[in-house]
Amino acid sequence: MNALAEAAPAAERIVVPVALAERSYDILIGRHQLCEAAQVIASRFPGARAAIVTDTNLATLHAPALESCLQQAGVTATRLTIPPGESSKSYARFSELCDGLLAAKIERNDLVIALGGGVVGDLSGFAASVLRRGVRLVQIPTSLLAQVDSSVGGKTGINSSHGKNLIGAFHQPALVVCDTALLDTLSEREFKAGYAEVVKYGLIDDAAFFDWCEVNWRRVMEGGPERDHAVATACRAKAAVVARDEREDGDRALLNLGHTFAHALERLTRYDSARLVHGEAVAIGLSLAFRFSQRLGLCSGQDAGRVAAHLAAVGLPTRLQDVPGGAGTASDIVEAMTQDKKVKRGALTFILAHGIGKSFIAPGVATETAHDFIESELVERI
Repeated sequence: MNALAEAAPAAERIVVPVALAERSYDILIGRHQLCEAAQVIASRFPGARAAIVTDTNLATLHAPALESCLQQAGVTATRLTIPPGESSKSYARFSELCDGLLAAKIERNDLVIALGGGVVGDLSGFAASVLRRGVRLVQIPTSLLAQVDSSVGGKTGINSSHGKNLIGAFHQPALVVCDTALLDTLSEREFKAGYAEVVKYGLIDDAAFFDWCEVNWRRVMEGGPERDHAVATACRAKAAVVARDEREDGDRALLNLGHTFAHALERLTRYDSARLVHGEAVAIGLSLAFRFSQRLGLCSGQDAGRVAAHLAAVGLPTRLQDVPGGAGTASDIVEAMTQDKKVKRGALTFILAHGIGKSFIAPGVATETAHDFIESELVERI
């Protein structure tokens, strides 16, 4: 069994419910939860077989421990692996995974278990949403970014040459298990990238949580109770938004703070994780969103500066110039933005802010306004 599963007994578990009527589910949060999760799976889904979808890195790191725990709980499991990285969110990998799940004879009452970061979760969730017209999904996210964002809320999908996550479906999981001890194996870069999504929740509508992050971010990285608190706070915030607006018809769009910029940057860097990973793009996007708000007279320079200063203190990028190899021209970035899912009738939608914890949806932003701002960023911050 993996050393992480043997190192310590399961810590006290935090349970965050996601209230969606007949599609409601729980998020279980705590250290050393893999075997606890296996017991929960066995009790909640009696007789179900499982297909564990993971990537080739995690296949040796965490999958054996999960398989052992499932076996002890009496759950038969098959393992399917994909290559790591954003490039796996493709038509080709999606097709291969669906065929693999069918070959494993996964039926509608069985389970697809996504063991991995956002790529594994998004791809597995999309496959689960269409396999036999929908099979149950369990998310066991292994990255900080996936634990606080992509594993919760039912968004699944793959990328297109036209942009990120443009092909997909809403498919709520039946269970989410956030074992925060799994984050101990992340690289410093991966953990910091995920932290950008943690901070986002304070910037959206919880200024007190942003204050807490400024004081406690080092302890979150060290893995003490502050880490569990940060993950639980983020999950509660997302669960509340998803319960109000499951399919992003209203204020769920606030969760995209910084993402209009971020997705454009990811597209322009061709999803090359050596240059830029999602959380790093989000950190730049958050900084740009607050500076854009400042430029439009919506937000004080003090708040915009405070956001960038905190992200920089953590070690995250905050400027377009921080993208290795460059982010392209202002026209390149605006063109990439026009393929964003939040574009309506050609006009851009941004999440902007009146201050920290005071974000709002700003539809109908003219492309010329965005172009002028981005151009000023590229020129003034060299």
